[in-house]
Amino acid sequence: MKNTPEVKIGIVAVSRDCFPESLSVNRRKALVAAYKAKYGEADIYECPVCIVESEIHMTQALADIKAAGCNALCVYLGNFGPEISETLLAKHFDGPVMFCAAAEESQNDLVGGRGDAYCGMLNASYNLKLRNVKAYIPEYPVGTAEECADMINEFVPIARAVYALQNLKIISFGPRPLNFLACNAPIKPLYDLGVEIEENSELDLFEAFNKHANDPRIPAKVAEMEKELGEGNKKPQVLPKLAQYELTLLDWIEEHRGYRKYVCIAGKCWPAFQTQFGFVPCYVNSRLTGMGIPVSCEVDIYGALSEFIGTMVSMDAVTLLDINNSVPADMYKESIEGKFGYTHKDTFMGFHCGNTCSGKLTSCNMKYQLIMARNLPEEVTQGTLEGDIVPGDITFFRLQSTADTQLRAYIAHGEVLPVATRSFGGIGVFAIPEMGRFYRHVLIEKNFPHHGAVAFGHFGKALYEVFKYIGVPVSEIGYNHPKSDRYPTENPFA
Repeated sequence: MKNTPEVKIGIVAVSRDCFPESLSVNRRKALVAAYKAKYGEADIYECPVCIVESEIHMTQALADIKAAGCNALCVYLGNFGPEISETLLAKHFDGPVMFCAAAEESQNDLVGGRGDAYCGMLNASYNLKLRNVKAYIPEYPVGTAEECADMINEFVPIARAVYALQNLKIISFGPRPLNFLACNAPIKPLYDLGVEIEENSELDLFEAFNKHANDPRIPAKVAEMEKELGEGNKKPQVLPKLAQYELTLLDWIEEHRGYRKYVCIAGKCWPAFQTQFGFVPCYVNSRLTGMGIPVSCEVDIYGALSEFIGTMVSMDAVTLLDINNSVPADMYKESIEGKFGYTHKDTFMGFHCGNTCSGKLTSCNMKYQLIMARNLPEEVTQGTLEGDIVPGDITFFRLQSTADTQLRAYIAHGEVLPVATRSFGGIGVFAIPEMGRFYRHVLIEKNFPHHGAVAFGHFGKALYEVFKYIGVPVSEIGYNHPKSDRYPTENPFA
């Protein structure tokens, strides 16, 4: 995908000078060999310069992994480790960091061959906190070479997301539409995360669009769209305008990314957009998102941010949907009850006008936007991509700022059911275990807006670690509790 970093993790082994250095050397070599055997060598680099025992070694290792192009770091405790030097290494590395430690190998070598890294991890974590240094520590961070290789591999999507956020610019167009205060959240936490934001007027966008009239690249872009849509190309007359708009956005990105490597967009899409541009942008939004450049609707800045994080973790297209409507009782009885293990309250329908990319729809058709056409001439509402969302596993999630600039998030695993929606837009029948309680005691109780990001697969474990790493308090990361686990706000007598 475009707009995504390649992760290269530098593996630096550390050693406390009162332990045999050979323990760290040999264990590092075994770890790297195990990783390469299982996952290949493209995304790791073994720092050969030194085993870090001192602050001087730390600076040497930093210089080496920087020269090698590493954008993530694994500090590996081959023995107890030097708690000061190893945490300084993490502090001064400009990128995401993880810590893991070596388990002892054999009962027959617990004198000269005992490394005590199990103990050293405690001091490492304490020193990280003293220095306010962020680091990812796996659920159980002590293991064999093969187990630590698995930990590093699980760190790759986390590192990709954190690094990308540190190099992200969100480009927005226009203020949030009237009656969409839910999409209007303070941007101060974006700067705290290291994310840049460029806020523009939709007039700026309209001017740029008009300057792309008769762009010589339009026919080739139309041909791309025709190929993608196939028999779903029901509105061919609108494709030249959509192609002009797509070129406008792609050029804007290149002209405005500045020093940032990665970009996502929070776009304006109504109510004045249609009458001035003469179409709706949904299909173009879907195409950019499919390329790895997420575009949110209704100038939802945190929606775009959430989509971007999901793209980095999944390395796949995501979408942004309204948590939209309940499943009718007759649909539940006919198509879900007895066929799937969900109650009626576990289900809902996720919908948006037409921003889900074609690869995530069972079939697609270019249509007009029915809701907008209730108040506007139909001919200016062309440009939505309609179809049922593909069945399969999903993760529903969102990162959001509160009005007082506190970050909070939610994550829930579920699936899109293979049930015909019999409706319009990009839409699917979703099922999340205990959704009814999650809806009440997380989404409503924590004041989340109606937009949720959807990743196609189960990525909750990595997303949870990303949210922790970037500073979301664990108490503010909501999830769908099982029936036996009561929410703090849940009435115990209900």
